[in-house]
Amino acid sequence: MSTPASPPSEMAFFSLLARAGSLSAAAREEGISTAAASKRLSQLEARLGVQLVSRTTRRLHLTMEGETYLEQARRILADIEAMEQQLAGMRRQPQGLLRVNATLGFGRSHIAPLIAGFSREYPQVQVQLQLSVQPPPLVDDSFDICIRFGEPPDARVLATRLAPNRRLLCAAPRYLAQHGAPQTPAQLRHHDCIDIRQGDDAYGIWRFAHGGRTESVRLRSRLSTNDGEIAVNWALAGLGIVMRAEWDIARYLQSGRLVQVLQDYSTQMADIYAVYPQRHQHTSRVQKFIAHLTRHFGAVQPGR
Repeated sequence: MSTPASPPSEMAFFSLLARAGSLSAAAREEGISTAAASKRLSQLEARLGVQLVSRTTRRLHLTMEGETYLEQARRILADIEAMEQQLAGMRRQPQGLLRVNATLGFGRSHIAPLIAGFSREYPQVQVQLQLSVQPPPLVDDSFDICIRFGEPPDARVLATRLAPNRRLLCAAPRYLAQHGAPQTPAQLRHHDCIDIRQGDDAYGIWRFAHGGRTESVRLRSRLSTNDGEIAVNWALAGLGIVMRAEWDIARYLQSGRLVQVLQDYSTQMADIYAVYPQRHQHTSRVQKFIAHLTRHFGAVQPGR
C-alpha cells in the first residue's frame, strides 16, 4: 500500500499541475505516468471533498475551489521555502526557481543581459523571464520579482528603488526642422505626438509641472502603440514627438538622433523599482538578484 502524500507534497503537485496545464505535462515533469498523476489528483480531491479541476480532452481548468486551493497552496509553499532558507542562513548558495517579469523594451535591453551575469554567478538558480506589455497585478502570485516604473502604491508588496528615471519628450532633428519645437505644453496640440498605451496612464494625455503649476494636454496622435520600442523607432524616423523613459532613449539623445524638447517642464517620474511579495524578504535567490540589479544600476548611467 502506497503511503499517502503529505499536505505540502499535495500542494506542490497541484501547483505544478496548474502551471503545466495538463495531467500528461505534469506527469512528465514529475517522472510518473499520466495514470499515476490522475490518481494522485483524484485522491487529493477525495480527501478535500471538492472538485479542483474540470477535465477536458486537452487541458485542465481550475474550478473556483481549485483557484482558492492554488492561491493558498502557493502562499504556504513560499512561506515554507522562505522559512527553510532563513534557517539555513542567508550566506548559503541560493537555488531554486526565480520568476522575473519586466516590460518588453526595458526587459529586453537591460534586464535580460543582467540575468545572464546572475545565472553565471549563481548556477543553481533557475531563472524564468517573462516580458509583458502590461505589468501583472502587484499581488499576483505568478512572479517572484517584477521590474516596474514608478513607486508601487500597494503596501502589500515590498519595493527596492534601483535607479532614478525621468520621462522625457523628444523628437528627431528632421521633425523639428520641419515643424519647429514646441515652447509650451499647449503647443503640443499642433504637433504630431506618438502615444504609448501602457499601464494605467490615461491614453492620449500628457501631464506637466512647471513653476508650481500642473497642466494636462490632450494629444493629437496620428500614431499610437503599446510597444515603447516601436514608438521610439517612429520618432527616430521623424514621425513625431514621443515621451519615453530616459533609460530607453539616452543613447539616442547622446548621439543626436533624438533631441529633447520642453526641457523646463517636468513630467511624471518613472524611477525603476524591483517589486516583490513580503514573504520573499528573506528568500536568498530573490535578495541576491535584487542585490545584483542594485549593483549594476548604481554603477551605470542611462545610455551607458
